[in-house]
Amino acid sequence: MDGLRWLLLGVGLVVVAGVYFFTRYQRKKIESSPQQDLFDIRLDPASNIPRTEPVFGNDSSVELVSPQSDEPEFAARRKIVTLRIVARDGASFAGDDLVLSLRGIGMRHGKFGIFHRHDGNDEENVVFCAASLVEPGSFDLSNIKDQEIPGISLFMVLPGPVDGAEGFDLMVSAARTLVQSLNAELFDESGSTLSIQRERYLREEIIQFEHNAGPG
Repeated sequence: MDGLRWLLLGVGLVVVAGVYFFTRYQRKKIESSPQQDLFDIRLDPASNIPRTEPVFGNDSSVELVSPQSDEPEFAARRKIVTLRIVARDGASFAGDDLVLSLRGIGMRHGKFGIFHRHDGNDEENVVFCAASLVEPGSFDLSNIKDQEIPGISLFMVLPGPVDGAEGFDLMVSAARTLVQSLNAELFDESGSTLSIQRERYLREEIIQFEHNAGPG
């Protein structure tokens, strides 16, 4: 499988996880009492999220479908690191404000209708991406001023064009800049606030993954 298919698969996994957790987060906000941590979101062990991958459609959207074949070595050879940026108090980001903020951190709208941060000017060297938490995950710039977007996922697929820890640091820095400019909240892939301790843990996981993966 070539690099494009790996990126497609990565986008699908991230978008499905982001939409799933955001839906659980909204439901939990309604059901929780004031004493509960509204952002203490965990995977339900009984839930079985179907594995999906995106198909790049004629309208440049990302459609999630079930894969036609298994990739038994995917988990061992690839790692997806995800952060989520969500508007405060159940609000949404104005689409045009969000796009301006993404462009302000050097991201460009491109393949699959999502935003990419490249290493240099080579569009094939994608360090990390940004997808909407609204299905199908892509951004339609033709009517972006009319859109309200509750949150986005930033994600990187390892191995990538730069050192994993370096790419993660770039993504976290970009995420914290977005949080400031959008007055938003930053979470990890499980819906927990991204603390300094959690950030360090994820970074160590990346270093360990690359060490175990070895060269090539």
